[in-house]
Amino acid sequence: MNLAIAIRALVPEGDLWRDLAYRRLWTSILTASFGGQVMLLALPLAAAVLLHASPTQMGLLTALELLPFLLFSLPAGVWLDRVRKLPVYVVGEVLIGVAAASVTLAWLLGWLAMGWLYAVAFVVGTVHAVSGSAAQIVLTQVVPRERLVEAHAKNALATSGAEVAGPGFAGFLIKLFGAPWAMLVNAALLLWAAAILRGISVQERRDVDPHAHFWRDLAAGLRFVAGHRLLVTLAVLMCVWQMCHYAALVVQILVATRVLGLSEQQIGFCYMGMGVGTITGSMFGRRLSHRLGPGPCLVLGYVITGAGWLLLAVAPTDAWGVAAFAAMMMMFTMGAVFIFINFLALRQAATPEPLLGRMTSTMRWLTLLAAPPGSLLGGWLGEHLGLRSALVFAGGVSVLLAVVAWQLPQIRWLRKLPEPGQEAGLDEVEDEWTALR
Repeated sequence: MNLAIAIRALVPEGDLWRDLAYRRLWTSILTASFGGQVMLLALPLAAAVLLHASPTQMGLLTALELLPFLLFSLPAGVWLDRVRKLPVYVVGEVLIGVAAASVTLAWLLGWLAMGWLYAVAFVVGTVHAVSGSAAQIVLTQVVPRERLVEAHAKNALATSGAEVAGPGFAGFLIKLFGAPWAMLVNAALLLWAAAILRGISVQERRDVDPHAHFWRDLAAGLRFVAGHRLLVTLAVLMCVWQMCHYAALVVQILVATRVLGLSEQQIGFCYMGMGVGTITGSMFGRRLSHRLGPGPCLVLGYVITGAGWLLLAVAPTDAWGVAAFAAMMMMFTMGAVFIFINFLALRQAATPEPLLGRMTSTMRWLTLLAAPPGSLLGGWLGEHLGLRSALVFAGGVSVLLAVVAWQLPQIRWLRKLPEPGQEAGLDEVEDEWTALR
């Protein structure tokens, strides 16, 4: 009660922080994000340092975490439109915690090998493919649609707190106890995040047709996305960007350990740059989206992330190289915030509630189609042409993507969120584009 009184006194009238359900959701996101920071370092470091994985094996590890999105996203969307989303979200957090704890168990029993990490990556990816979609929908049940950009920006601020303190803490844990023991901390944090979510108040409407047919419903979700020009455009752009993202992600730990010679704790401190980038993106992302429009803010995110990967690609192997690694992490998260707060808000605002599950899963499926090939390509480039070549590829294509996106009128002149089922005012966009030409 005292906390509620303090919040009412400190927070302006109408702010989302005054909503109890949203505060609990935000707290769970913050807790899970701390756990995610541990896994973000511990899992690849276990592969790279303990098991001496090659770049190709690192690429396969990432690809196996992404494969479930391609296999299960579409049917999961149909299923999610028929069930309550919050329990799916809660169970997903628990299952990832169990998968993280299994790494510690395997290490204690002497079973830890790349095959075990491959299996854990596949399980985690499967949960994310289903539970991650449910989590995105839960936000729309807690927050009004017109405030989705604000909510995503606040959520990004939650992850930024974890990204500032989490990597240093994770690096310290890994240095002191080893990556396998650090995974137990990840498990505990995820279980606590799930406990926070239990019983949260959501507004959910499910109008399930008793004569509904699974494959017909799946096709309806695909047709909705395919018939919506804005969603198709966003899906194509994000598909290319995700390919770049995962090509760079595969090699960044290897660059840190094998090119720059950083220890686990030093890598953890460099990863704190992610928090700085997320805070910066969260502070300015909503304002920029309001001033420039969601479309231009999205393009700006592509430029910033691409520039960060190119910066690391040319970094020297001295103290400046270490600074470049930290700067790349900062630029990646800042650019990613600009990208995702607008991308997620646009696709959610454009979709009627009965189709949210199918739209979310369809869009996640489409945007991640090129991610497994991107991770495999990043690993192949790193092994055969040098680790830096994967960063050159990721950065160059991302910057080129921004140039192409800027030429598209439905992105360049996209100034506001659409209404459900509408094309985000594209008639007005086309009129403005025609007049300028």
